[in-house]
Amino acid sequence: MQFLKKLFRKGEDAAFTSQLKNVLAISTRNELLYRTALSHRSVKETPDENNERLEYLGDAVLSAVVADYLFKRYPYKGEGFLTEMRSKMVNRQQLNDIALKMGLRKLTFYNKFDNALKGSQIFGNTLEALVGAVYLDKGYLKTQNWVLRQIVIPHMFVDDLEMIDINLKNKLIGWANKNGKTLSFELAEEKMEGSRRLFTINAMLDGELLSYGKGYNKKDASQVAAQVAVEKLGLV
Repeated sequence: MQFLKKLFRKGEDAAFTSQLKNVLAISTRNELLYRTALSHRSVKETPDENNERLEYLGDAVLSAVVADYLFKRYPYKGEGFLTEMRSKMVNRQQLNDIALKMGLRKLTFYNKFDNALKGSQIFGNTLEALVGAVYLDKGYLKTQNWVLRQIVIPHMFVDDLEMIDINLKNKLIGWANKNGKTLSFELAEEKMEGSRRLFTINAMLDGELLSYGKGYNKKDASQVAAQVAVEKLGLV
């Protein structure tokens, strides 16, 4: 019986390693590190077992890679433009969508019976944790190449993002004023997600919920809410 358990475990490990390689398109040296990156706190409570510390690290590494990419791509653009572009590329909703496209839902270890998690953005957080894991496993230069090859180039369509109004919130407010509508951005929720504060901002049109956005600061959350609203109203 013990032999059969070990055999089954080896089969599970081999399947996980194969799936991980297919998603990341790189070979990994430290499988435990990547298992930690894929473990949400709903199944692993302690900081050394869940992905929150790696998410913190990956967020910083991803931001640095994207900042460097934009700095070189736009040599004559100012700080404001570069900051807005980076915000568009690494906001919560964008990263969550990319994570789902990459297939991270089936690899992430989380409490699948918690309905609150099904509509959350834990997969974008997991993607950041994976960036942190790749960084620890491979070093900065290989991580930079991996982020560009697997995340930025295939999923972050910079030309399209550039065409989006540089301040969607102002665009939305201008449309509302022109059409006699009352538009407001309201803080709907503020909670701790791991070691960081997560904000939810609602875009309200004539007192009705039009859209919402989440972010680790109010500005990013408002920008996401505005982007969803603009798309919903067909103003893109």
